[in-house]
Amino acid sequence: MSYQVLARKWRPRTFHELVGQAHVQRALVNALDQGRLHHAYLFTGTRGVGKTTLARILAKCLNCTANGRGDEGITSTPCGQCDSCQAIDEGRFVDLIEVDAASRTKVEDTRELLDNVQYAPTQGRYKVYLIDEVHMLSTSSFNALLKTLEEPPPHVKFLLATTDPQKLPPTVLSRCLQFTLKHMPPERVVEHLTYVLGEEHVEFDESALWLLGKAAEGSMRDAMSLTDQAIAFGQGAVRHADVAAMLGTLDHRHILGLAEALADVDVQRLLGEVAQLAEQGPDFAAVLDELSSMLHRLAVAQMVPDAVDNSHGDRDIILQLASRFTAEDIQLYYQIGIQGRGDMVHAPDLRSALEMTLLRMLAFRPQGVPKPPRTPLPLRREPSETAATQASVVEAASPAPQSAPEADTPSEAPPPESQSKPPAEPQPQASVPAAEEKPPLQEPPPWTLETDTAASEIDAPQQAAEPAAMAEPERANEPEPTVTPEPAAGAETVEPTTAEAPTAQPGALSEASPETQSEAIPETVPEALSGKLDNAKWLECFDSLGLGGLTRNLAGNCLVESDDGTLLTLRLDPSQEAMQAEVHQTRIERALKEQGIPRRIAFYVAELSNSLETPRQREERLNKERHAQAVDLLNHDPHVQKLQQAFGAKLIESSVKPADAIR
Repeated sequence: MSYQVLARKWRPRTFHELVGQAHVQRALVNALDQGRLHHAYLFTGTRGVGKTTLARILAKCLNCTANGRGDEGITSTPCGQCDSCQAIDEGRFVDLIEVDAASRTKVEDTRELLDNVQYAPTQGRYKVYLIDEVHMLSTSSFNALLKTLEEPPPHVKFLLATTDPQKLPPTVLSRCLQFTLKHMPPERVVEHLTYVLGEEHVEFDESALWLLGKAAEGSMRDAMSLTDQAIAFGQGAVRHADVAAMLGTLDHRHILGLAEALADVDVQRLLGEVAQLAEQGPDFAAVLDELSSMLHRLAVAQMVPDAVDNSHGDRDIILQLASRFTAEDIQLYYQIGIQGRGDMVHAPDLRSALEMTLLRMLAFRPQGVPKPPRTPLPLRREPSETAATQASVVEAASPAPQSAPEADTPSEAPPPESQSKPPAEPQPQASVPAAEEKPPLQEPPPWTLETDTAASEIDAPQQAAEPAAMAEPERANEPEPTVTPEPAAGAETVEPTTAEAPTAQPGALSEASPETQSEAIPETVPEALSGKLDNAKWLECFDSLGLGGLTRNLAGNCLVESDDGTLLTLRLDPSQEAMQAEVHQTRIERALKEQGIPRRIAFYVAELSNSLETPRQREERLNKERHAQAVDLLNHDPHVQKLQQAFGAKLIESSVKPADAIR
């Protein structure tokens, strides 16, 4: 079987044999059946999609004589057997004048061509001028063609074909019926090649046809030509390895291997895939481009599975692989891949640049990202489905406390109740100096003031806060940072007779470090917090939890929904829904346990109540009040007033900062 045999043998002979152009076929068939013919048609599209073939089929429809030689013989289904049809198929029809505009661009050629327009057709019903690549004509040639194209004789039809319609003058475009032929997707190419090779009894691998469909780049003619070449290269069969070697393209299976290694966080396999690629001497920049393209397809698969590009014939594999990544990881990997592609020009060699980019993908991870998706694809759901899912989660979580482990509850719950009352009387005796320092700590001066009176109010809390900040930086922002260690020392030295506290405490905090145990003993928990938590108690104990960073921000935007003594359900602001992660939930549970409030945490995303206040809202309100108080003090300060009177100074209220931000 020689080269180009398939392309000639399987060339369409009728409209119905034309592949992938149903929209053009429908318009032309209806026009021919109804006798509504135009004098000029323009077919546009990329190379190899059937523009010239379509023009020849239309010429056969206009000149077929199977139904008679008059105008009533025009048909949308040429017989292919009459003299006119056979002459057109064989390229010897006198009244079909085919012109290659790329080689005849001069105005003299166009004028010579149009000299014979006025003469009637010799053999057929119509004289058809087929001008291929018409955009290559010169401006003078278009001007010479324009008059004839506008008012041609009734026996003349113009069929124009071009791959670049933007280069045609608007005056020509306005006088033609334009039909744009579609780009051939790989799915359509593979479907047609499967049919052709089946009819030709040629063995093939389906994966090899996907390589051919991708390499054809939307051109069915190129796909047929490449298939001819692949048959010759593979000695009568189309095999994946032979086609990959013939095309010199990157084996897509290696890209899938890289993606699977990223999903499994398997560094050894990742570098092994790169080593196998290196044996083939590939373009490593193209490898990174292909991987970035696959990450894009994975992101689309997570959001809209039906929109996944199937140009490689691996839709099912992509959908399965997408469920193994989190959306955050894919976005990060894609950004790293794009950035690494630009950095390749500065790398010592392309392989090391590719390896460093892949290692960078695994070395970094978005903070607070949960484990791989726990919900089926797609990630985005309808609002009604989301609400129903959240409601079901809350309903399923509410009865869970009944099945909580019975061994932990008796050992952890009784100690706070039994210890909260006995230390209440001796505690003031053990911490009398601390009680004297409490008032300035509960209401510290909120802002740094330049006056002498303000400075005297700031010195005391600063000196008291410095030891706590040195001991534990994360708890430096708590209202009473220095009171916590003192009751612990008092409990050990002043009250040796109370045996319940030292014996029950290690069991309640068996997982905490010695330093944490000294700070989280039940004596430090207010008596009001020993029962079930409501929103008021949540606000009271929030600062003592010592949360920081993203965890503090997440918990600070929550209200207490319910508390049954074992499960604490927090209502989360919908604007913070993306912050949910197991790591934050674990930190909040650990902080509550350290404060003698053992709870499991469950989040419920819903709009917050306007009648209740979250810790974040309370903090913002207090900051505003302190800021207003500080501004008022500055405005009434005599020194500031003197500056305003003497120099016309103006107080910039936005520059007033809290004292802890300046230290």
